[in-house]
Amino acid sequence: MRQTQISVGFIPLVDAAPLVVAHEMGFAAEEGIALDLRRAPSWSSIRDMLSFGQVDAAHMLAPMPVATALGLGGGMTPVVAGSVLSVNGTVIGVNTQIAARLRSAGHNFAFDDAYSAGAALIAATPDGLRIGVPFPFSMQRALVEYWLGTIGHAVREKVTIHTVPPPLMVDAIEAGEIDAFCVGEPWGSMAVEKGVATLLLPGAAIWKFAPEKILAVRSTWAETESVLLGRLIRAVWRAGRWLAEPASQSLAAELLSRQRYLDLSPEIIERALTGRLVISSRGEERQVPQFLEFFDGVATFPWRSQGEWIGRHLAQQHQLDVTASATAGGAVFRTDLYRAALGRTSAILPVESSKPEGGMPEVSSVPGMTGHVSLKPDTFFDGTVFEPIQDNR
Repeated sequence: MRQTQISVGFIPLVDAAPLVVAHEMGFAAEEGIALDLRRAPSWSSIRDMLSFGQVDAAHMLAPMPVATALGLGGGMTPVVAGSVLSVNGTVIGVNTQIAARLRSAGHNFAFDDAYSAGAALIAATPDGLRIGVPFPFSMQRALVEYWLGTIGHAVREKVTIHTVPPPLMVDAIEAGEIDAFCVGEPWGSMAVEKGVATLLLPGAAIWKFAPEKILAVRSTWAETESVLLGRLIRAVWRAGRWLAEPASQSLAAELLSRQRYLDLSPEIIERALTGRLVISSRGEERQVPQFLEFFDGVATFPWRSQGEWIGRHLAQQHQLDVTASATAGGAVFRTDLYRAALGRTSAILPVESSKPEGGMPEVSSVPGMTGHVSLKPDTFFDGTVFEPIQDNR
């Protein structure tokens, strides 16, 4: 089969794995496409590469296209999510001075109690906190604002949020430019390895099933190249299914470690793939269920309710109309494109395109187009349930 080239921008993060695996393991070739993977230094670079047509698709933070739809930030070109690439995969870390204060106050770094960790962090930083996130419109920032704001820390008054590209997060905390961070792996683990940070919490402890990265394309490209987009969605879906197999983790880490991708030790990368993290220079380890999902629990399904949650959060932070923003956010997550791409595969797709976010404390079964779909726990740390505006089948 003749292969059509598709250029895709990515940031060196473990959650770029579906794109790397689709290329390296032949899933893209099976769909008659060749992926030209282009590494970018920052999320603003990814946004501009996609907006100006320098790439056809991109590994992108889930809130970025929603922000564009709301007129926030510098992006002007409408972008949609054809698929979710990854769920979770982020960590919150603090510098060694704050970690020492937390330990002195009796905090045990249990890694699974967001409320206790947040309360301890607030108590340990009475003069304020500078925390790095990778982009102003990122799930990392949304989780930090939701987490600390819910506990009672006035984010705008006591917390200063700085934008730091993921590969520079280690340098920023080492230089004292930030006190803490929320970032995707492997950069939290790299800060631990360098002895400049201790991991306090995984993002999954705040929201157990947060859409982290999406497969983003320009709205116009989705319309004019729908066949190619379908092939790309199927390729990364098959890559995600392969990544979900425990036997694939070592090879996946090796592929990602290559110079053209992350250029880091496979051992560091494999921590995120297995969910077994080293959280401090003491060698303490924590096993995190659902740390990073690429397939299980229909992780790649672009639930419109996830887009609505993001839209609502951005509206609350930027004083916009909440209902209109949630509706616009839901429209960015294109379940119709995903269904069209996977309709003839073995994928079992949910009947609904929206669901109550945070309403599943345990594995649950919901109706699928054929049979039933098993969904993983998706609760928020404070027990909140977000009800979507509409079903949007």
